[in-house]
Amino acid sequence: MKKLLVALFILTHLVTFSQNEQPKNQKVGLVLSGGGAKGLAHIGVLKVIDSLGIKVDYVAGTSMGAIIGSMYASGYSGKEIDSIFNSVDFDKIINDELPREAKTFYERDNSEKYAITLPFDKFKLSLPSALSRGQNMLSLLSKLTLHVSHIERFEELPIPFFCIGTDIETGEAVILDHGSLPLAITASGAFPSLFQPVNIEGRLLIDGGVVNNYPIELLKAKGMDVIIGVDVQDDLATREELKSAPDILLQINNYRTINAMKKKSKLTDIYIKPNIEGYTVVSFDEGRHIIDNGEVATIKKINQLKQLKQEQVSPRENRPPIKPVDSITINAINIHGNEKYSRAFVLGKFKFRPGDKIKFKTFLDGVNNLAATNNFENVTYSFHATGKGNEYNVDFNLKESPKKTFLKFGVHYDDLYKSAALVNVTRKQLFFGNDVASIDFIFGDNIRYNFEYYIDKGFYWSLGIRSRFNRFKDETPSASVFPDNNTSGVNKLDMKLSDFTNQFYLQTLFRKDFSLTLGAEHKKLKVSTETILSNSNDKETVFENSDYLSLFGGLKFDTYDNKYFPNKGFYFNGDFHLYLYSSDYSNSFSEFSIAKATMGYSHSFSSKFTANLTAKGGFRIGEDENPYLNFTLGGYGNNFINNFEPFYGYDFLSITGDSYVNSILTLDYELFKKHHINIAANIANVEDDIFSTGEWLSAPEYTGYALGYAFETFLGPIELKYTWSPEIKENHFFFNLGFWF
Repeated sequence: MKKLLVALFILTHLVTFSQNEQPKNQKVGLVLSGGGAKGLAHIGVLKVIDSLGIKVDYVAGTSMGAIIGSMYASGYSGKEIDSIFNSVDFDKIINDELPREAKTFYERDNSEKYAITLPFDKFKLSLPSALSRGQNMLSLLSKLTLHVSHIERFEELPIPFFCIGTDIETGEAVILDHGSLPLAITASGAFPSLFQPVNIEGRLLIDGGVVNNYPIELLKAKGMDVIIGVDVQDDLATREELKSAPDILLQINNYRTINAMKKKSKLTDIYIKPNIEGYTVVSFDEGRHIIDNGEVATIKKINQLKQLKQEQVSPRENRPPIKPVDSITINAINIHGNEKYSRAFVLGKFKFRPGDKIKFKTFLDGVNNLAATNNFENVTYSFHATGKGNEYNVDFNLKESPKKTFLKFGVHYDDLYKSAALVNVTRKQLFFGNDVASIDFIFGDNIRYNFEYYIDKGFYWSLGIRSRFNRFKDETPSASVFPDNNTSGVNKLDMKLSDFTNQFYLQTLFRKDFSLTLGAEHKKLKVSTETILSNSNDKETVFENSDYLSLFGGLKFDTYDNKYFPNKGFYFNGDFHLYLYSSDYSNSFSEFSIAKATMGYSHSFSSKFTANLTAKGGFRIGEDENPYLNFTLGGYGNNFINNFEPFYGYDFLSITGDSYVNSILTLDYELFKKHHINIAANIANVEDDIFSTGEWLSAPEYTGYALGYAFETFLGPIELKYTWSPEIKENHFFFNLGFWF
């Protein structure tokens, strides 16, 4: 009996010893802090973790840590995330730069001449709530996470995940662990003043880094044994580094997070602190260096990581590469929050309907079309998989903008209109739910104004009213512009031109970039000079001072991706005016017509090098001998009125005729980001009845060349051009600053 008890004791001891010797299955949690662009270092960390085969059991993150962590949790590898972020244009993400093609012609005109737009309500000027609505961010994340859109609870992702947001009203931390994954991580990364708050389940959320930038305690509570933590937060700056008010404000904001990290870093088993010195939250152009720094910092912890790998019992599953979703079927579209704008209006902007099978790009294009109207502060959405392949129900949550009145500003200088400051007042829903009224006041060397009222009915006939006043003064060759006037041997005249034009028109869209316009026009045109006087009592000699009535039609097709520096697309703009009446200041009026057209094509040979070919032409039909609406070529510029056209190598208003043909080839190279070097050549034939005589097919009579530099700024392009013409052996410099208006 005694021997039996001894044997049982020894056996029990051996079994217990054997069980104690078995390695424990270490559950590994990964926590990624926020830090804007500095958070790209997380990608470098993930690449090293993947290379070691370490299995991560839970991921938590805040802000950029939430964005990158969610992608890792949804199945992407570190290398795949690196490849994705390498192709992202962060300027477009941050600035919410919607594609030009998403905007109607009216919206394009408005977005391409104002430098600053501010809400103006009840005679109070205010600042926008954020630089960006986060529309492009949500679109990018929705596309990248579409393959897990059927998952409502984030703990059911390939790697369980949660992130942190901040309730902007209460200052409370909000754990985001269910619902729409792209919406949750958009909220967690909604950096104050940079991105607008995001509404989730009735709570208005901003960047989680405001209250918990490193949620390690919450991750430990998930039962994690070992925590790998990546901290990309700034250290406190020295007095020498605090050189500006923003530096001091950032330092104050960092007090809490840096003090909190003293405790949190001690709770981290493998604490990785990449070198992010010298980088800011928007240093995305330094992304490659930041990612590399993440790898370097992780390699310094390689021994700890290898030891962790040896302690893991459960092997890491091999995850297949994620195939991007190309096409989706929209089974149902649920729209919430639209009060003044009907469901038909919203669907009309989307260009897709329930039951449609569409490219995912087509879906994003539709969302951009709606966002580009600026009628909504937020256009958010979430996908709900139906379990039938790539079929989804989509919930849209819209927040209509309460701001209806805006003040817009711009500045400009060119060699014709000289200096100008622009102040615009825009009012939406003035009389109807889909109308807009806009008036520009332009102050400077030549006072001008532009007014437009437009009722937008999309693909139905829309109605518009325009009124404008333009004037400028420039030297003009007297013989070419005023051949029938006695100029007493004067070669050049200081010509003054004023133009007051009013239009009523109807417009319809065949598609968002193809429009037909029909209308009626009144024009008051005055041309005069002080260079020669009829008698000693006159202050000026007037060559033209007539009112004109006309009917007009226009056809426009525009797929250029950029008005000023197009990289791709086609352009066509045709115009026909039938002049039926004139008050006939010179007693020479008879009914006449003017037709003209511009065609252009842009093609990029690389990300830097683009060619643009443009052809223009126009002619006059009728016996009227009044030359003041003829075609006039010379100088450089945009937004010229009537039939003035730019032409390199010649000064403004140098070449005239009642018909012309003109071709321009421009080669543009983006030397650095937003810095352009370009060369151009143009040829033209200009004279009276050029199409009747066949001279338009002859060798070009006029040629000119240009070498230019341009820099894109928030005010608009800054351009300097040197031009030269071999016929007249003259060169001219042209300078432009700001958007053209």
